[in-house]
Amino acid sequence: MNQKKLHKTVETIASQKFASDEEMLTTVINEIVHDQTIGFTGGRIWKLYPEIEGYKVLYQTGKIDKIEKDFVIRALEYPVFEQLAQSRTILGHETIEALRKKGIFKYSASGVGHKSKIQGKPFYEYVLALNSKNIDEELRINLSIISTALTSQIKQRRITYSANQLKADINKARELQKSILPEHEFKFHHFDIYGVTDPAEIVGGDFFDYLDIGDNNDRVGITIGDAASKGIAAAAEAMYVSGALRMATTFEIKISLIMKRMNELVNKIFEDDKFTSLFYGELSTYKNGLFLYANAGHNPPMFYRSAKNKIEMLQPTGPVLGPAPQSKYFVENVNIYPNDILVLYSDGVTEAANTKFAFYGEQRLISIIKKLKEKSAKEICIGILEDVIKFSKNGSYTDDKTIVVIKRNPESNF
Repeated sequence: MNQKKLHKTVETIASQKFASDEEMLTTVINEIVHDQTIGFTGGRIWKLYPEIEGYKVLYQTGKIDKIEKDFVIRALEYPVFEQLAQSRTILGHETIEALRKKGIFKYSASGVGHKSKIQGKPFYEYVLALNSKNIDEELRINLSIISTALTSQIKQRRITYSANQLKADINKARELQKSILPEHEFKFHHFDIYGVTDPAEIVGGDFFDYLDIGDNNDRVGITIGDAASKGIAAAAEAMYVSGALRMATTFEIKISLIMKRMNELVNKIFEDDKFTSLFYGELSTYKNGLFLYANAGHNPPMFYRSAKNKIEMLQPTGPVLGPAPQSKYFVENVNIYPNDILVLYSDGVTEAANTKFAFYGEQRLISIIKKLKEKSAKEICIGILEDVIKFSKNGSYTDDKTIVVIKRNPESNF
């Protein structure tokens, strides 16, 4: 399953009303294990009991041998629990004989919730273990996405703000967000670029930017990102990522290295319930319209090829930033010829819902791009946003919406 779709699925389930964190966790695990499209065969939730310095099974479901409720794993005697506090998600071979007798020879575990200290060492309050036919890197990343979403929901349930504090924070966040967004319109040699963002709340986690690279202004970086939460926290993360990216591009290093460093920074700086999707590409003055890009788990931009009257998707070249600090990112490229159009967008566009709970969707976005293909970058961008807003008026779900359109001038030669 697509990483952002998996996160959205977990977030949607977890955001319902529950009497407790544990009821929320068990409901989410039960539903994703029994959803055949996700691919898990079973799962357990382990809960830390500081008073006994150990973990017990809180909940277990699916096609697995059940573990007795009074079975205890001592936190300080099982190195995996300490490793989780550092790495969040671990895959490995089981060493506890009692668990091996239950047929558990390999494990996939991920920490959830806050961390508590036992004899000075941090341990997650919950550990999520999911079974799958394939215990591999994809499982590790998916498990990290799930635990990230669950941790975020737990923290949101526990945090409350006074009205005065919230108002002050909102005002500050609003000013900060204004400072990271560029002017809508940007021109670079043969290219017209136009971007706009429409936050679901007063502030949001979407951002875009145009970055001049090099002393000769012969390249420009274009980026769009989405911090995976809402409101003030998302705005703060967006501001940091945008600023860090702007700083990184001043060193004129390779795009793959930029994305690697950005991933490490997000993992290190932000709490482990945060992640960001990011698309970054560079245009140059080359006549063939070369566009180099890397996509860290962001919605695939739509590339309209005028000569073929077809749209291609610029798929992710690496995972979202944050959950997996050792991830690799690859660089791809396309050539943007006269009248070609590239549309970058956040998931608030395609996932905007109407009153019938139907999503705007990729096909409708493809249709509106083709309908507006003769228009300017500005007209295309505004036309898409207006169509999305019209579609989702009075709808059941709303999220930040950001769109950046790049169009090559029809008069340019190559």
